[in-house]
Amino acid sequence: MFGKLFKKKEENVADVSLAAPVNGELVALEDVPDPVFAQKMMGDGVAVDPADGVIVSPVDGKVVQVFPTKHAVGILAANGAEILIHIGLETVSLDGEGFTAHVGEGDKVKQGDKLIEFDMDIIREKAKSTVTPVIITNTDDMSEIKVKEKQKVTAGQDEIIFVRK
Repeated sequence: MFGKLFKKKEENVADVSLAAPVNGELVALEDVPDPVFAQKMMGDGVAVDPADGVIVSPVDGKVVQVFPTKHAVGILAANGAEILIHIGLETVSLDGEGFTAHVGEGDKVKQGDKLIEFDMDIIREKAKSTVTPVIITNTDDMSEIKVKEKQKVTAGQDEIIFVRK
């Protein structure tokens, strides 16, 4: 009789705004010097040219993957958007050097929570670029994706992508 009264309501979340995962300057995906990202083969999004080496969660969600090399992390947002944050370009070859993960698979995160720290000097020296793409990998499942234009952004605060289910 009172079952429905005390059950937590399931929210039907359709819209999610992603905050910048790192301080820096936005870069259009088409301008990222890597064809996989520039041609949106992995999905739509935007990139950030980082000013520092701290990646935070762009949304409230669940960590679905931290790559063994710690150069990328996947997050599932409340509306089902699958978000990939790929730190730098051609950084998988560093095999984890210069990366420290602060989360693991299955962790629930809030917007602004620290995910990964990275050494920008090591990436500059040993990888192609520090530019960090933020991709909605299940673009086809979303009805709308809007990305912000080039601007300076503050991690965990400034909106960079709006996604509608």
